[in-house]
Amino acid sequence: MKINLAVIFGGKSVEHEVSVISAVQAMSNIDKEKYNVIPVYMTKKSEFYTGEKLTDINAFKDIPALLSECTECVFVRSEGKVRLIRQKIKKFGSNIISDIDIAFPVVHGTNVEDGALQGYLQTLDLPYVGCDVLSSAVGMDKYAMKILLKENGFPVLDCLRMSIWELDKIENFIQKCEKKFGYPVIVKPVNLGSSVGISKASDRNSLRTSIEDAFSFSDRILVEPAVVNLKEINCSVIGDSESAEASVCEEPIQASQDDILSYQQKYGGGNSKSGGSKGMASLKRKIPADITPEQESFIQKTAVEAFRSLGCCGVARIDFMIDMSDNKIYINEINTIPGSLAFYLWDKKGVKYPELIEKIIKLALKRHRQAEKINYAFDTNILSMGGSFGSKGAKGSKV
Repeated sequence: MKINLAVIFGGKSVEHEVSVISAVQAMSNIDKEKYNVIPVYMTKKSEFYTGEKLTDINAFKDIPALLSECTECVFVRSEGKVRLIRQKIKKFGSNIISDIDIAFPVVHGTNVEDGALQGYLQTLDLPYVGCDVLSSAVGMDKYAMKILLKENGFPVLDCLRMSIWELDKIENFIQKCEKKFGYPVIVKPVNLGSSVGISKASDRNSLRTSIEDAFSFSDRILVEPAVVNLKEINCSVIGDSESAEASVCEEPIQASQDDILSYQQKYGGGNSKSGGSKGMASLKRKIPADITPEQESFIQKTAVEAFRSLGCCGVARIDFMIDMSDNKIYINEINTIPGSLAFYLWDKKGVKYPELIEKIIKLALKRHRQAEKINYAFDTNILSMGGSFGSKGAKGSKV
């Protein structure tokens, strides 16, 4: 009997379209002999739809037309199972679309990759692929990630954080940045990926503009010193807190060392014959990266240790920066659900995409089995004891 695998993608995120690309890639590489693939698309209004056409990237050129041929749906736990049912209930006939055995979130960005969707799936007690609630949330929040990594001895750049309700103090914040870092600096939304809202500032005016632009994407931003003589290196990791391994390293190709890889550079390398972008696989890169064996070893070892330290599971990509002026290496960020699931890095290590997917599904099932061994309730029920607890509940009791 096949395993019913719900591939969830889209969502209320600025990386919505990237998620669609990654998910369609993944669905085309899942073993159809073993899994019954059920695409579940989240609109930008957080509505769920399912339908066979959702596996076709070309269908997303006209989303209203696509959805008219799909079924709006919702996950429900009933009779010890998680089921996908029709949102608009029919008076006659079954409203159950399918039982769901495991969820496979292929999502990027806020509201979906940041632990929100993972929490929903965990509440349903549905096994799901990838990082859990906490590691997903930490991985998305660049400031929290830096604090935890720094506390555990990993190399990260210092930064300063600002919240949108502090905008009336922007001049004080700019002065603080100038005193701590000087120029140039990098400004980032705290909780976005795919280079959205990220810019470099080289003076006070451009810093103010960069801060205001970043705040249009997030209510919290951070500023960190720019690595002027920069080489970016990315490394993927697969595994869990018990055991993990690193992929080969890649070096994204920039137009110049002063550039920040843009959203368009990462995902815009489309192919008209295939019907759209190849996602992160279309980015120009050197694989393996042009680095020394010592640098490669350090990056791979650090990537694995950081992955395990943050409690990650499944496949992730950790991005590094090398300051070529002194050869210092820093962790830039972790992508808990990387674009294209970083399959191109594992392919170079001899792990084909279908095999990569099978590995991370097995890791999800392993985590769920381990969670089932933990006690989440006592056998006794205090509500069955009788008596009046009052409005203060147990805390108000004098007993």
